[in-house]
Amino acid sequence: MNATRIVGIVLIAIGLAALASGGFYWTRREKVIDAGPVQVTREKHEGMPVSPVVGGIALVSGIVLVALPRRTRT
Repeated sequence: MNATRIVGIVLIAIGLAALASGGFYWTRREKVIDAGPVQVTREKHEGMPVSPVVGGIALVSGIVLVALPRRTRT
């Protein structure tokens, strides 16, 4: 498997994930107060929304890279 096909497979996976979830989101915990035995933390929800157009472009680009015929060296 050459590098072009690997990049194509990665683009397909990213495109499908972006289309399915609408972006990439995660939760981060941070300490607000640390006063001896008392600790207060909060969860902060962060994310990176991805447009469906970007996900579609990544998906189509990946399919094109995987479907390209292999070059033969002469």
